[in-house]
Amino acid sequence: MMHQRFTIVFAFMALVMLIVALVRLPRPHEIAPEVASAPYVPPKGYVCYRTSTPIRIDGRIDDPAWAAAPWSDDFVDIEDDKRPRPRHKTRVKMLWDDACLYIAAELEEPHVQASLTKHDSYIFHDDNDFEVFLDPDGDNHLYAELELNALNTTWDLLLTRPYKDGGRAIDAWEIAGLRTAVHVDGTLNDPHDIDRGWSVEIAWPWRGLKQLTSQPAPPRDGDQWRINFSRVEWEYEVVQGKYRQVKGKRENNWVWSPQHAINMHVPEHWGYLQFSAAPPGSATFRPDPAGPARHALHRIHEAQAAYRKQHQRWATTMQALGLGALGDTSLGRPRLEATAHFYEASVEVKLAEEKRDTWSINSDALIRRK
Repeated sequence: MMHQRFTIVFAFMALVMLIVALVRLPRPHEIAPEVASAPYVPPKGYVCYRTSTPIRIDGRIDDPAWAAAPWSDDFVDIEDDKRPRPRHKTRVKMLWDDACLYIAAELEEPHVQASLTKHDSYIFHDDNDFEVFLDPDGDNHLYAELELNALNTTWDLLLTRPYKDGGRAIDAWEIAGLRTAVHVDGTLNDPHDIDRGWSVEIAWPWRGLKQLTSQPAPPRDGDQWRINFSRVEWEYEVVQGKYRQVKGKRENNWVWSPQHAINMHVPEHWGYLQFSAAPPGSATFRPDPAGPARHALHRIHEAQAAYRKQHQRWATTMQALGLGALGDTSLGRPRLEATAHFYEASVEVKLAEEKRDTWSINSDALIRRK
């Protein structure tokens, strides 16, 4: 009788432990629910017209060529509607010719401040700044970042791939032939008056992009590159007649194309720069037909990263990622191949006139047309 009681007790305990274990087992849909439900939101687009007249890089944005270039939409918070709209206006415009990509930025700012003067300083850490992120071939690898402050101090760096995917920054890289200028509409570093803001002009030579891409540079009419802009804005107080960052306050991040996270190094959310040789104002921006495919592949990549962190290996099926139903009316069914150390996912996108393209992403976050 006693033996039967022990048997029943042990059986009950074993059943409880099994239930607990099963409850704790990861379910596919629990791995990345926010990834599985994320809708495709097309990034911003800008038509960049060719200029036939010269641009003087002095920071003033008053050359006749700029008058024909459209302004971008005003910047929004980096998380878009999750946070309040920026308290100061920021916008950009762009042009191109056989020598350079030209970028102009206008930043409203009642108190223009800057302190760093050494090239390749970590500008965003101490000063308000303006930043450019550029990936000509849109493959997430080998992209450039440029920062500058109101003293026209610059920091240029090359990213091997996003930090979240194991990338690193190469500070020693220099943009060959880069020219920048800043104009302050007010008085720099003087807290006793109210300024109107500062403006930036950048001439980025095509030869300064040779290490980033196999894309033609200068670009062809209709080519599209990936680009985004950020403005880092700190809160300051005046101490002994000088500006000082308010302790305990995080910086604001204002951008052109929303990142949906406080992270500029998510290139899939950058906007599109479409080059045009047409008369200014006559071209129409064309949404990327591969946009839904890119979005689906990045969702797979995020889910794979979460899965690998939990299981120390890559998933071999879409069901294991909780993405069995992933798809879009313009897409074919995703394919997934994986080994212990590598994975590649691919998806077919349906284009006009029965044409199709296949896009892929791998464990290094490299995304490309196959």
